[in-house]
Amino acid sequence: MEKTVNHINIREKLEELEKKSLSSRAELSSNSKGRAKEIALCTVRTEFQRDKDRIIHCKSFRRLSHKTQVFLSPEGDHYRTRLTHTLEVCQISRTIARALSLNEDLAEAIALGHDLGHTPFGHEGEEALDICLQKIKDKYKGAPTHFEHNEQSLRVVDLLEYNGQGLNLTFEVRDGILNHTGSTPPATLEGQIVKIADRIAYVNHDIDDAVRGGIITEDDLPVAEIKLLGRHHGLRVNSLVLDMVENSLDKDHISLSVPFATALTNLRKFLFAKVYVMSDAKIEDRKVKQVIDQLFFYFLENPEQLPDKLPAENVARQVCDYIANMTDRYAIRLFQQLFVPKAWSL
Repeated sequence: MEKTVNHINIREKLEELEKKSLSSRAELSSNSKGRAKEIALCTVRTEFQRDKDRIIHCKSFRRLSHKTQVFLSPEGDHYRTRLTHTLEVCQISRTIARALSLNEDLAEAIALGHDLGHTPFGHEGEEALDICLQKIKDKYKGAPTHFEHNEQSLRVVDLLEYNGQGLNLTFEVRDGILNHTGSTPPATLEGQIVKIADRIAYVNHDIDDAVRGGIITEDDLPVAEIKLLGRHHGLRVNSLVLDMVENSLDKDHISLSVPFATALTNLRKFLFAKVYVMSDAKIEDRKVKQVIDQLFFYFLENPEQLPDKLPAENVARQVCDYIANMTDRYAIRLFQQLFVPKAWSL
């Protein structure tokens, strides 16, 4: 017999509330396709609420606070990290899901977990690790052929967390995490929200950080796009959120209108031209590849120094998991320990 709190099953009440209050397009927690390993239902939390808690309390989530978003080890306290990016995506996703009467808990769970597999040093680290795998793909049988952070995020929640047990999340959250980037659309509308909210968040906060860092000025921003979306960070995010809500009402998919989607794409192109590639902020990025490359091949040649708790599929996979899990500061500290000579103390 299922246990209850004060003889009332709160989860069942919440599930009934979802059925009454959410749109017919929403993904109901009671209709989840379930987990890979069946577990007893909670009496106070829905399945998607439970997934949120599992993600927030895992070690990979805590490590996001020391992983780069765009700027490597910034001096100021107000630059984004991978964790603050995740929280901004989460808040944008929740706002849109609530406005559309979709499942807010599902959108939040996907947003919280979407970047758990990101490497140290942001996308530079991701690219560096992918290059390492390309170098060995013909030499190591069973080695991964490429690295994508969304695939690694799914691997984190499926296998790497809890010493190889994984978080055992629901299908809907796992699908949203895997497909938050790339050409495959998420299976749920809530997942589609996160996919666009991710871009809304990073394009706008990367502009904000680039202005704060003196890489660009607000006057450098594309005129037509700023006229449409707004001059300041909050105005742009609000404009995009409102457009996304208005353009997705009573539809079987989530999207921005063409003018707003184009404006967001053009701002992203602007960032690639002025910030992401060859700007003063990215001068140190070439060193990232050296750090990742040397760590990768060191552990490939010295697998006995890898942590014991990594899943034992093959050495290349273990090294990839180990490096992807690192924070920026841990990777730098380990690199210094392994490759930087120490002064001889007399």
